[in-house]
Amino acid sequence: MIAFGQHGTVTSVSIQGNERTKTSFLEKIIGLKSGMPLDSAVIDQDIYKLKRLPSISHAYVQVQERDLEGEYDVVYGIEENFTLIPFASVYTSNDDEFAFRIGLQEFNAFGQNITLGGFYQRDIFDSFGAHIRAPYLLGKKWGLSFSYQDLTTQEPVFLEEGTADYRYNNESVELLALYQLNFKNRLEFGLNLFTEDYQYLFGVTSPEVPQNLRVNKHLLKLIYDYDGLRYYYQYLEGFRSTLNLQYVNSSDMRLPEFWIGFNDFSYFHRVGSKGNWASRLRLGLSSNLDTPFAPFAVDNNLNIRGVGNTIDRGTAAIVLNTEYRHTLIEKNWFVLQSNVFIDGGTWRNPGGDFGDFGDSQNLRVYPGVGVRFIHKRIFNAIFRIDYGHGITQEASRGIVFGIGQYF
Repeated sequence: MIAFGQHGTVTSVSIQGNERTKTSFLEKIIGLKSGMPLDSAVIDQDIYKLKRLPSISHAYVQVQERDLEGEYDVVYGIEENFTLIPFASVYTSNDDEFAFRIGLQEFNAFGQNITLGGFYQRDIFDSFGAHIRAPYLLGKKWGLSFSYQDLTTQEPVFLEEGTADYRYNNESVELLALYQLNFKNRLEFGLNLFTEDYQYLFGVTSPEVPQNLRVNKHLLKLIYDYDGLRYYYQYLEGFRSTLNLQYVNSSDMRLPEFWIGFNDFSYFHRVGSKGNWASRLRLGLSSNLDTPFAPFAVDNNLNIRGVGNTIDRGTAAIVLNTEYRHTLIEKNWFVLQSNVFIDGGTWRNPGGDFGDFGDSQNLRVYPGVGVRFIHKRIFNAIFRIDYGHGITQEASRGIVFGIGQYF
C-alpha cells in the first residue's frame, strides 16, 4: 500500500519499462490521469491492476515533485513477462492410464493483453481446441471471449450392474461477454452451443441406458469472480471466490433440462519470507438427475492428484485442496519450490441424497508431495510434478505433470 494520502496535483503520468505491451493500452486501463489530485488510493489500485496483467511480472511507482510546489510527475515502472508460452499436462495412475495435453498460448497478442491459444490432447482419443480472450477489447470494462473445442475421451459410465465405457465426444462453440465492475469484481456471461455424442465401447449394458446417443444442446453461463489476491512474483496473498452457474437444455425433448453451479473459494497466506500456504474449497451442486452422465467428475487433472482419470461421477461435490509451498532456491529469474499437499473430496451419487457425502465409498483423501520449477520472467512458467497416494478405500496412486500451479 502506498503511504502518502491525497494532496497536490498530478501534472503528468508516464509509463516506463514496457517493450511488448503498448503504452496506449496501459494508459487506457490505469485510473490516474494528468490534472487529477495525487491520490495514493488510485495509484495503489493501478499497481494492483498492472501486476495482474499476464504481460507484467512486477510493477512499481515513482512520484516526483516539480519545482513548483504541489505539482507532481508520476511514473509507473513495469517489468514485463515473456508471454508466448507452451503448456502441457501429463497424468498417470497405477493402472497404467496415461493422458496428456499440449498447447501454445500468447497472453499479450498485439501488445493488448489479448490471449490467443490452442491445444492438442491425447486421452486414448484425439482432441483439440482454440480460443481467444480479449478482456479490454471494447474499452476499459468490456471485452469478449470465444472458444472452439472438439473433445473426445473414453468415459466410464457407472450402472447398477457394473461399469461400461463409452467413447464421448463434445464439440462446442462458446461466446462470452466480459465485464469488469471494478478492479476486484468481474462478470462473464454468454452462450455455449455444443453436440454430445456417446458411443458404447465395452462393459455392462442396461436397457435403460442407450448404447449410442447424439444430441444438440445449448448452455447459458454466468461467472462472477471476486479477486482480492495480491501478487509478488511466485507468492500470493489474499482471498478469491469464483462462482460458475450454468443452465443446460437440449433439442431432444426426451432429455430433461438441468442446471449446474459451483463455487471455488481460494485462500493464500504468506508464511515467513519463503513459504506460501494455499487452499481451495469447491462446493458444487447440480440437478439431481438419476443419470450415469452426472456432471461432477473425480479426476486426476481436475481435483484430486493421483486418483486416476475420471473414476467416478456425482451430482454434488465437496473438494478441498490444501498445500504448503516453500521456496528452496531463488535466483534472479529462477525459483525451485517444494510442495506438500492433501487433496480430499466427496460426492453425491446421481439420484442420491446429501447423506452420500458421508459414505466411505464416495470419500477420497490423497496426500502427496511435489516440486515446482518457476521462471520469474515468463508468465505462468511453472512446471509442476506432483505425486499423490490415496489413503481411503480402494485408493490408487499416480503422478500429475503440468504447467502452472494446480490451483
